[in-house]
Amino acid sequence: MTEAKSETGFDPELYKRFPTSGERPEDELEKLEKIWCGPKGWEWITVINNNYVGVYYIGAAMLFFVLAGILSLLMRTQLALPLNGFLEQETYNQLFTMHGTIMMFLFAVPAVEALGVLLLPQMLGARDLPFPRLSAYAFWAYLIGGLAFFCSIFFGLAPNGGWFMYPPLTSMTYSPGINADFWLLGIGFIEISAIAGAIEIIVGVLKNRAPGMTLDKMPIFAWGMLIFACMIIIAFPSVILATTLMELERAFGWPFFDALKGGDPLLWQHLFWFFGHPEVYIIFLPAAAAMSTMVAAVARTPLVGYRLVVLAMIATGFISFGVWSHHMFTTGMPSISIGFFSSASMAVSLPAGIQVFAWIATIAAGRMQFSTPGLFVLGSLTVFVMGGLTGVMVAMVPFDWQAHDSYFIVAHLHYVLIGGMVFPFFAAIYFWTPMSSRRPLSERLGRWVFWLMFAGIHVTFLPMHLTGLMGMPRRVYTYLPDRGWDIPNMISTVGAFLFAAGVLIWIVDMIRNFRPFGPRDAGNVFESGGLEWLPTGLYSTRSIPIVTTRYPLWDQPDLARDVEAGRYFLPDAPTGDRETLVTSPLTAEPQYLQRMPRPSGWHVWAAVFTAAFFLLLVIQAYWVSAICGVLAIYCIFQWCWFLDRPRVQPEVDIGAGIRVPTYMSGPRSHGWWAMVITLVVAGMILVMTAFSYVFLWSRNPLAWVAPPSTGLITTAILYVLAIIGVRASNAALALDRPRSPVIATGLMLTSLALIGGGWTIDLAGWMATDLRPQVSGQGATVFFFLSWQGFFVFTSAIMGLYALLRWISGHVEAGRPSTFQLIGLFLGYTAVQGLISVLLTRLFPG
Repeated sequence: MTEAKSETGFDPELYKRFPTSGERPEDELEKLEKIWCGPKGWEWITVINNNYVGVYYIGAAMLFFVLAGILSLLMRTQLALPLNGFLEQETYNQLFTMHGTIMMFLFAVPAVEALGVLLLPQMLGARDLPFPRLSAYAFWAYLIGGLAFFCSIFFGLAPNGGWFMYPPLTSMTYSPGINADFWLLGIGFIEISAIAGAIEIIVGVLKNRAPGMTLDKMPIFAWGMLIFACMIIIAFPSVILATTLMELERAFGWPFFDALKGGDPLLWQHLFWFFGHPEVYIIFLPAAAAMSTMVAAVARTPLVGYRLVVLAMIATGFISFGVWSHHMFTTGMPSISIGFFSSASMAVSLPAGIQVFAWIATIAAGRMQFSTPGLFVLGSLTVFVMGGLTGVMVAMVPFDWQAHDSYFIVAHLHYVLIGGMVFPFFAAIYFWTPMSSRRPLSERLGRWVFWLMFAGIHVTFLPMHLTGLMGMPRRVYTYLPDRGWDIPNMISTVGAFLFAAGVLIWIVDMIRNFRPFGPRDAGNVFESGGLEWLPTGLYSTRSIPIVTTRYPLWDQPDLARDVEAGRYFLPDAPTGDRETLVTSPLTAEPQYLQRMPRPSGWHVWAAVFTAAFFLLLVIQAYWVSAICGVLAIYCIFQWCWFLDRPRVQPEVDIGAGIRVPTYMSGPRSHGWWAMVITLVVAGMILVMTAFSYVFLWSRNPLAWVAPPSTGLITTAILYVLAIIGVRASNAALALDRPRSPVIATGLMLTSLALIGGGWTIDLAGWMATDLRPQVSGQGATVFFFLSWQGFFVFTSAIMGLYALLRWISGHVEAGRPSTFQLIGLFLGYTAVQGLISVLLTRLFPG
């Protein structure tokens, strides 16, 4: 090895040893196939391979798409004629609430997340994503929770307050049943599943790329998924907080949104739209990245302006967090706020325009193939641009005042979502199905699908612009005759059934042709240049290649043959287990070998009991819910018990004599990255809670009482000592001595006791005052801070118990500090969060 090494310690000159020459041993492939074997019988439930889970995930997302579409047909039938009696008002309210909720929460975000789970390992040249059980857990939690949520409609228990659930309409006063609770607890639980998937995607994209795949060679789709997942981590905590606060208000009378007791219903809108408007771009960006991938393939030329498109996606993600209040122009916000959000709403269209022009330039530079994916690409371009133009219109405040809450907004929303997400997703299904199926989908039927859906969009939603400008409000279940709305509504209804006919033909096409999990797939039908079209098995690629270009199959003509012959990294299984290569985030240089888990049922049972915990809370079966919660924790214990396994060999040969470690801890390890991202989610909930606290104070500052001063210094000292204890624990682990785990365990348990003591003293200080959570907005937010910190203290105690059990059972050794490091990260964050909460609530407003 040469002396000049990279910052990771890997010598890039070693790449020159590849591709290796000669034949690999014949039994290597058989060994890989045995290790990565497919499920038999009922084992398909416990499978964790992305090849399987990704297909399951996409299938479930499309199921919810079809179910939500059926609800929309029922609504359009009701609105086809004035004073129609096809649906009752309450039923209609439930249908439109469920339609919007399912499309946004159970289809749009899960669908693109599912596409990432399926495609990213192959695109990145990895054997799988780093946490395959987490992906499988997220899927089962999503499927079980989503189906239970949908079934509420058959019992008259579906939510009826709109997919946005604005208070006071959804407060206990106006919605006394459990309909709203199904939405609040169900959606909060489903968002946790989405966050789990986002953690998997971020770590996978940054840490599991093929060697040589630097950031500027990364597939554009991987960039889109990375930005998508980062936006989920920042935006989704807000809706989790909002749903939690609303449920606390409904269940216990804590007045976060009750203006009579110091709350404010506008707080819900701020929290909801901080998530809700970035969500439009959360689902648009990965769809746009898929579009960029497919445009290059159908035009047979590299994407024009790759770097500009990446920067545009980053800019879109950044600016989108500054536009949430453009949904609130009519609520009486200050003029300076309206001006800022109006400007941001117009500015966000600029980076989207860069991507559109890059697609047009790519199509113009190449030779367009008018296949079914190509038609959907062009259709998406047309429909999305039309929706974007009306988006600029509603960003203008005077126009928004006129069009707000009218059918013009319904038309704009559907043009943007269908053009920006649904059409690209259908294009992706037709484009990538040959990667997972033994037969591609039919081109002849695909053209019927496209033209029916394309015509259906315009027939359905173009007239809605007119009915909206003519004054038809949204969310009404009927209307009076002789207002000029009759003919446009009938046309829209016909268009909806036309669109549905296209979807029905697609379902028939899938039944006729989709044949997953066969010995071979249909292959690179559209002659794309990405790694996902390499010959694959259940182990993904036969060997992990070195990437030197953005379009490896176009620019490295012998790559597929050499990969299949095992002439690159990891051609065998050196530890005898499922493995993948972990690389550095920036330059994708090999760092260590990750040993992957085998299939088991623990993540499935964890998902079942987690879903049962939330659903039983809805029907107020508290004791049974608590039992399910305990069982979920037990399943997670079993799931995690052998993740930090003893090392079989300290180092292994991954090809051409290159050796890497089989274990890693600290900032280089994938587990460390996952924990840090999880804590970012927790930090965002803390930030949004602090925003809620200050916002409610600003609405009525004179009504807030002075906080107690007793115990402030003691609490702060205990939290600071806990932080010091966690740092000392990490320092003990770094010494790597035989007694290091014992010392680290003692220090962590001491820190846990200090955190618990600080929280107890703070709680006692507030309980000694007359402030109660049911009395005022101040009391509600203060006691939510205490409750949230109490949840983290409880979780820390469970982690402490886990660490203690591992130490007692002998699963701890000095050379494997990862488990303790991750628990230390969580304890350290808990102490910092407690300190911030105490200082904010005790010292502000003074």
